[in-house]
Amino acid sequence: MASKTATKRLTKEYALMKKSPPEYITAKPLDKNILEWHFIITGPPETPFEGGEYHGRLLFPKEYPFQPPAIQMITPSGRFEVNKDICTSMSNYHPQSWNPAWSVATIITGLMSMMTGDEVTTGGMTSSDAVKAQLARESRAFNKASVMYKNAFGTQ
Repeated sequence: MASKTATKRLTKEYALMKKSPPEYITAKPLDKNILEWHFIITGPPETPFEGGEYHGRLLFPKEYPFQPPAIQMITPSGRFEVNKDICTSMSNYHPQSWNPAWSVATIITGLMSMMTGDEVTTGGMTSSDAVKAQLARESRAFNKASVMYKNAFGTQ
């Protein structure tokens, strides 16, 4: 169960995301659990991810914004392992580096930046650009078949 502070903050962040979503990003909490957010990163142009649609989720602790979320990718990308926590300075792997001023938009934008880079990290993986491009082509079909995707976003 979310704390009053977490609920207030995440509700405000959702309103901001709807009003002014970051480029290439869609994000929203589950209807019945404000601590579980699902997001879609649309593969940025001129990257191996171009044309792809990558579903992921943020699992916020009840102490948010004073503690960081877990970050996971659901859609195979060739860059991150699926359904595994990803180590970033903005994730539960590094609570000591967490800044409560960071937001859902900041977290996902940082993940997208990391996605297009080649930094080695826990929950990350390496693959060729050809593999990433193939997974980008397959990503929408993967998401359409995913129950988790349908529960979070309906039948887009």
